[in-house]
Amino acid sequence: MRKLGRGSGGTQATIDTAATPAILPLQPIDLTDDAAVTEALDLAVRVGSVLLDSGTGAIDTQWQTQFVASTYGLEQCEVDVTYNSIIITAHRGPTLPPATTMRVVHHRSLDFTRLAAVDHLIRQMRNRLLTPAQAHRILDTIVSAPHPYPRWVATAAWAGMAASVAVLLGAGPIVAFASFLTTIAIYRTNLYLNRLGLPLFYQQVVGGMIATIPAPVMYSLQDVLGITVLPSQIVATGIVVLLSGLSLVGSVQDAITGAPITASARLLEVVMMTGGIITGVALTLQITQQIGIQLPMVDASFMQGFIRLPVQVVAAAAAAMFFALASYAELRALTAAAFGGGAGMLTFLLVLSASAGNVAAGGTAAILVGFAGGLMARRALTPPLVVAVAGITPLLPGLSVYRGLYNLIADDRVAGLTNLGNAFAIGVALAAGVVLGEWGARTLRRPEITLRPTPVATRFLPKPWQRPPP
Repeated sequence: MRKLGRGSGGTQATIDTAATPAILPLQPIDLTDDAAVTEALDLAVRVGSVLLDSGTGAIDTQWQTQFVASTYGLEQCEVDVTYNSIIITAHRGPTLPPATTMRVVHHRSLDFTRLAAVDHLIRQMRNRLLTPAQAHRILDTIVSAPHPYPRWVATAAWAGMAASVAVLLGAGPIVAFASFLTTIAIYRTNLYLNRLGLPLFYQQVVGGMIATIPAPVMYSLQDVLGITVLPSQIVATGIVVLLSGLSLVGSVQDAITGAPITASARLLEVVMMTGGIITGVALTLQITQQIGIQLPMVDASFMQGFIRLPVQVVAAAAAAMFFALASYAELRALTAAAFGGGAGMLTFLLVLSASAGNVAAGGTAAILVGFAGGLMARRALTPPLVVAVAGITPLLPGLSVYRGLYNLIADDRVAGLTNLGNAFAIGVALAAGVVLGEWGARTLRRPEITLRPTPVATRFLPKPWQRPPP
């Protein structure tokens, strides 16, 4: 247990601190001073909006928003977090009206560096005694800062993730390279469509079509190319790329932790976006069948023998790392994401080899990923969400989705719906496993020690002479 404690880094994650009751404010606040109360409320709700925008669960967002307000003297607060809004009310006693502020999150974005920077800011509010004005200035810098990497780096990272997933599924170099190029086409096309204001559902439809087109083309040319092409590897890779980043973890977490309304909204979003992918893939498969290209049925099994197990583990680690890079994670978080992806895949394959089903294997692997993410949140000062979302990405059920769609196209509706239902069950098991693993990591709390400086923290913190005296 002592070794496990050392592995956790010796510091609590911010959500652990936020969930701990009875914190003392940095300084008393005059509740009759409308300006001071408004400043503290605005800071708390802005921090919460960044967390919600990044996919943090509603309950975790609520706790951390309330923690920030309490830090600056507003201890009697009520926080309500829904799918796209945060309302916070500060009670000022029986003779004063409550102060309320609200903020709406208009869009969601994958920028893990911004999430990590806000995570570090919450720590510094308590440990470096930042004033509300200083915290506001740092938060302004975080929110307005550009992405830490150029757009071409994110494009290459998405493509690298696709190639890694293709190798994970057993593809050779040519198919992996085709998946690399296909993902670049998907990413750049959807960026253009997003600038035109096309709803995300239709972007997913277009992405599903682009992901499927290379499969029949390469399958019909495999004799010319002198290789064996399994169309399922190409299509499943595209499905995994399009599924990654959806708020499946957040939706299941909200449902489990007591935020059913937000969970329903997030789950509906996930279902609609997945439906867009299914529509695009199904349309392309139908057109392929009409023009006379009959694609072969595939086995949806992940296991390819223990000889390929090291290759699959390394490919899963690379896929998780590339996903984190594509989501603009800080460099120190890439190693944590790779470890989570590799460890999760190793666990998945070992459990699968013990005659367990895909759902049980996926859930078990996700528990390990969530647990590791919770521990590494202290070791690397990286939010658990980064490791969790990246770590389960290689386990997303792309093959099951493809097999279900193939059955539906072949008029085998029972098998098709069964496979799609199995894919949904795998997705829920992954998300639920991550939540359980993170809960397990939170039970290993230790008293906080002095925080180690990190690149993100030092990037936004004020200079020593700008800090208030202790």
